[in-house]
Amino acid sequence: MKTPVSELRRLRGERIDWLLSVLTGVLALLIFVFAPLQAMGITAFHLFADGLLLAIIVSMVIISNNPTALVLMSLALVFNVAVFFLRIYYPVPYHLHILAGAWLVIACTLGVVVLQAVFRRGLVTYHRIIGAILLYLLIAVAFATLFLFVGLAAPDAIKGIAFEDDHSVAASLFYMSFVTLTSTGYGDIVPVHPLARSLCNIESVIGQLYPATLLARLVTLELSSTGSARKPTPTA
Repeated sequence: MKTPVSELRRLRGERIDWLLSVLTGVLALLIFVFAPLQAMGITAFHLFADGLLLAIIVSMVIISNNPTALVLMSLALVFNVAVFFLRIYYPVPYHLHILAGAWLVIACTLGVVVLQAVFRRGLVTYHRIIGAILLYLLIAVAFATLFLFVGLAAPDAIKGIAFEDDHSVAASLFYMSFVTLTSTGYGDIVPVHPLARSLCNIESVIGQLYPATLLARLVTLELSSTGSARKPTPTA
């Protein structure tokens, strides 16, 4: 007899790798599409982002059976939705603090779940490599929230970003975080505060080492397993 628990276990066994690719696409959509559209003043995309966040939570439940992760992600979703309505009906000066804390929880919690799924025992597949890229994106999100905390504590910490409660902050922070992670080089946004510079140093080191070590190792293992699978079996 099929039960919800047995169905969840079946999905976890069959779809865990596939869901890593789905999560990567959803997070990329949030960062590279929804955040810029919010910065342009289209506030409805905040609710769309919360809907995608709900999809992330459902996918995470299938990937991992950790109840702590579920509770943390659910609380982060509640805070995101609460901030949307608080901005409309009851403005308070702590909206960005709440969002920064919520997204830091999302990045860290989902990062741990993805890390366990990507580097677990078993065959290294194409979807696991995409999952490793998801982890790379989550690192950028986590540092973007840390930059936000620094900016809220010291408004002049990062030149070129106004740490005010508007919809352009997220896009600016994502831009700075990815520029730092990929060592592209700064343009109009420059870290000034010593703590902000220290975070940039740490993120740039991670950005250099991660693709060259962990990601490259996964690609090598996937190519090796693919080559072994295609090798013809000798006949007697």
